[in-house]
Amino acid sequence: QVQVVESGGGLVEPGGSLRLSCAVSGNFFSIYTMAWYRQAPGKQRDLVAGITGGRITNYADSVKGRFTISGDNAKNMVYLQMNSLKPEDTAVYYCYVRIRTVAYWGQGTQVTVSS
Repeated sequence: QVQVVESGGGLVEPGGSLRLSCAVSGNFFSIYTMAWYRQAPGKQRDLVAGITGGRITNYADSVKGRFTISGDNAKNMVYLQMNSLKPEDTAVYYCYVRIRTVAYWGQGTQVTVSS
């Protein structure tokens, strides 16, 4: 009954910016955990940033100072603002939400940082 749909990925020049959006639909009271993960080619899926109980709990060291996670429970939206993008940020980015005890994943959106 819950769907997680991501958008906002694409090709961007190094130093550029993108904002990823994640729309969560379904019947539920609230989203407890919101997070973004990414998976680069040949790499495992790693946590980028997360919010639990309304507090930002995680930023990967590699994105601190450049990325900002935010959420809007009233609108059931999760965002990732990405600034000063680097080629090493290239990956498929996944939205993750936990509602009650159940985790849901988005389909992923490709972010490519290249000249």
